[in-house]
Amino acid sequence: MNTFEAQILTPEGTVFDGDVTGIKVPGIEGSFEVKVNHAPIISTLDIGKVRVRHTDNPDEFFAVSGGFLELNNNKLTLLAEAAECSEDIDVDRARKAKERAQKRLENPGDEASRYQARQALRRAKNRLDVAK
Repeated sequence: MNTFEAQILTPEGTVFDGDVTGIKVPGIEGSFEVKVNHAPIISTLDIGKVRVRHTDNPDEFFAVSGGFLELNNNKLTLLAEAAECSEDIDVDRARKAKERAQKRLENPGDEASRYQARQALRRAKNRLDVAK
């Protein structure tokens, strides 16, 4: 058996559910890949790109905005704050979000506001990168 079961879930519902040969994720400490028979793991995820590898189909890419991953007995569950498949990303909307975040960063404000603007900018840039 060269595959394992994987799910990508968001508060809005299931984004992906199927058998995969591997999943590369953006961990807080750096990206890593999970493959069949990987040791059990729980990890916090950062904003970034998730690569889902299939046996017979091309890889799929998802933009995630943080979350958690759990793997146990060849069953992976990725709980994301938000996740979008590359084909579903509205590039125009992501560009506008990037512009709004950049404008917010140009204006002096308190540190909490600047942090939120930096995170919004990271999310927008990630979505644009994954959409390519």
